[in-house]
Amino acid sequence: SKRTQFEARQVALRSGLSETTVATTVNDVCGSSLKALRLAQGQMMMGDLDLVAVGGSESMTNAPFIVDKKYKDDAQNHLQNSMLVDALIDAFSGEHMGITAENVAEEYNIARQEMDEFSVNSHQKAVKAIKEDSFDEILPITINGQTLTHDESVRSDTNLEALSNLKTVFKEDGKVTAGNASPLNDGASMLILATEDKVKELNLKPIAKLGAFAEAGFDPALMGYTPYYAVQKLLDKNKTTIDDYDVFEVNEAFASQAVALKRDLKIPANKLNILGGAIALGHPLGATGTRLIATAISALNKVNGKRAIATLCIGGGQAIAYEIKRD
Repeated sequence: SKRTQFEARQVALRSGLSETTVATTVNDVCGSSLKALRLAQGQMMMGDLDLVAVGGSESMTNAPFIVDKKYKDDAQNHLQNSMLVDALIDAFSGEHMGITAENVAEEYNIARQEMDEFSVNSHQKAVKAIKEDSFDEILPITINGQTLTHDESVRSDTNLEALSNLKTVFKEDGKVTAGNASPLNDGASMLILATEDKVKELNLKPIAKLGAFAEAGFDPALMGYTPYYAVQKLLDKNKTTIDDYDVFEVNEAFASQAVALKRDLKIPANKLNILGGAIALGHPLGATGTRLIATAISALNKVNGKRAIATLCIGGGQAIAYEIKRD
């Protein structure tokens, strides 16, 4: 459609960049902006590019409703939310991504209370980070006369009792609720990537460097657990261990998978999503990857750390892990 036709090109020109600027749109579901970052890095290493704006955007609340052409004579009764159909329904099983989160909870023995406690903690960390102005990478945006300076889904009033009383959403006897899953959000994130020569030419001051990268594939029905394998591949490639990193940004698509990854990767609580995660901050799919990188850099600055790993699961059973280094 006109709204999404060559989205990257629209972003470039509508933001004021020259018509000579080239653009590329990447659709890797939740991994879109991290994959775009890797592709940009690769082109820079091959000498094709030297200065790139790379990121992602998602408007989950403005996704249009669609109808299959075969129902054209009864369209009103067959409307479907395109966000649900194209992004939140597993293409292989036909089940909602929430069912894959239920599968992870069952397969890896994650208790409902663990999920709710993790979710409360995510909000508490985000509330604290906002009060301490830890998100200085956020640019205020004014919509309909209202200026937004931080993510709206962060809740200071969330508590364990409230979350424990929520009904499950996807299975009657399940564990996933609206309170221990990431909400529907709109958002955008962007990073500026430059070669070393370009940094010197423009007298820029880099805030971080990209390090090792890894992708992994796993069972789509357990897609939320796939970052385990991506992180392990990154560690093996880099000959590093969990202890070598000061910060971990693990996307909290659902608490079940985040709790399982924390436990099985043996990530210390004081290193994991220290500014809050997607359960509080939100998970606008295409924007989340580069948002994780930006948040990881802020977290490294906060703890005066040197190395971080950002990772996320991708619908369809894939995951990406990226290392970030700070001098």
